[in-house]
Amino acid sequence: MERDQHELYEYARRRIKEKKRLYYHFVLLVTSCLFAFVATKIITFTFNLNWLILGFTLWAFIFILHFIKVFITNRFMNKNWEREQIDRLVAMQVKKISELKIKVNDDSSN
Repeated sequence: MERDQHELYEYARRRIKEKKRLYYHFVLLVTSCLFAFVATKIITFTFNLNWLILGFTLWAFIFILHFIKVFITNRFMNKNWEREQIDRLVAMQVKKISELKIKVNDDSSN
């Protein structure tokens, strides 16, 4: 019982840590975009703005992937999902082995 509570606690702690990193990533992305925009408006130097936009677009795409990992993938593919998949595969293997044993016994009796 205590082990289950510890696993639940560890899972909750890990999820909070993932969400905290995601929020930090979002704040860093937004502040960097704002800083770069203000810097390019204040400092008028010959800088190709397209590279800046491309860089932040790629960074936003990476953030979206991070968001999907934290809120979609990890929510459904957690430890319970892993255990269910392992149990299902083990059950399939046991079933195949028992079918093979039956087949071998039938072949040996003939």
